[in-house]
Amino acid sequence: MAKKVVATLRTASGKNFAKVIRMVRSGKTGAYTFKENIVPSDQVKDFLAKK
Repeated sequence: MAKKVVATLRTASGKNFAKVIRMVRSGKTGAYTFKENIVPSDQVKDFLAKK
């Protein structure tokens, strides 16, 4: 599945996007999980700044 995402990001129209992985802590168990999103390159800082 990751290969498809990487191939999509490398196309001519996909150069303006970035794959962002955020570590999120669960309120119930306290364990960390990872959330992956694809966002436009100019919105990466805004995406990481919000909780």
